[in-house]
Amino acid sequence: MGYGYWGSKHVRVLSTMPDVAVVVVDEHVGRLEEAVAYYPSIERTATSLADVIDDIDAVLVATPPAGHAEIALQAINAGKHVLVEKPMATSVADAEAMVLAASVHGVQLMVGHTFEYNAAVRRLREIIRSGALGRVLYIDSARLSLGRYQRDVNVIWDLAPHDISIASYLLDELPVAASVWGDRNVTPWREDVAYLRLDFPQTRAFVHVSWLNPNKVRRTTVVGERKMAVYDDMSDNERIRIYDIGVDPASIDDPHSAHERPVSYRTGDIVSPFVPFHEPLMTQDRAFVESVRSGTPPETPGERGLDIVRVLAATDAALVTGRTAPVLKPAHIAGVRAVS
Repeated sequence: MGYGYWGSKHVRVLSTMPDVAVVVVDEHVGRLEEAVAYYPSIERTATSLADVIDDIDAVLVATPPAGHAEIALQAINAGKHVLVEKPMATSVADAEAMVLAASVHGVQLMVGHTFEYNAAVRRLREIIRSGALGRVLYIDSARLSLGRYQRDVNVIWDLAPHDISIASYLLDELPVAASVWGDRNVTPWREDVAYLRLDFPQTRAFVHVSWLNPNKVRRTTVVGERKMAVYDDMSDNERIRIYDIGVDPASIDDPHSAHERPVSYRTGDIVSPFVPFHEPLMTQDRAFVESVRSGTPPETPGERGLDIVRVLAATDAALVTGRTAPVLKPAHIAGVRAVS
């Protein structure tokens, strides 16, 4: 559902799967004509989901975020499996309603956290889990570009779901609180640049997102006690670099000289492990198809989407108050899984 920027990418991916019949739904006839022109294998088009709901098995929702919940609930209540682009919903209440409805109707609900299907991110998680970096001191992420201004969400809800889910995925836990600084530079309605601090139980993550930056940046840095690692999604052949570099507290015998460089520095090799490239969107959408067929919950179920929406809701509260806001736990759904 939806043949816009992301919807067209999903159609491209799904159209390459010989065992999947693709139906494109968009209220704009011009977009449907474009879809057929680019992908003649499309089985059918429609301007309304209701026109095809009885003839399909699953729905992929790639509309503007404000419409995610309504469309997903329409499909779920009709007994259809659903994959929803990030953010899964624009409020915690809507996300909870989606998770509950999927449980009641016995269908799969999956959220499109594409980077959790990214081979480089998965490799970085393995590196962290191996202990090679030592204790994680903090994570720093930047997602910047001269971006696509959204009409229904600010830059945090548009871009930060990726970085929140990446940090949470890497650490196997969710943040418990969020602090935010944001600014509106072009329009008076939506923040277009923001800095987030996410407080995790054992560490912190810092996220910089912007629609107003001259260069496209997609980078995550993990700083450990022993080593540091950088994941650069814009790199063609070195998406992960591990730096054997760090700082150690120096023993200070003379308190009067404590101001004189009270640390020692260490440097070593820089290693870039080979990570075979598999298009994350293809991996994600194939996982959704397999989940629908097997009945096995996906790695990024609706509960995972709800988790990230709860963090995003905390950023809203932090923007309003100017203070650190807690990430509230689900009020209406028991047994929600924190990390897939």
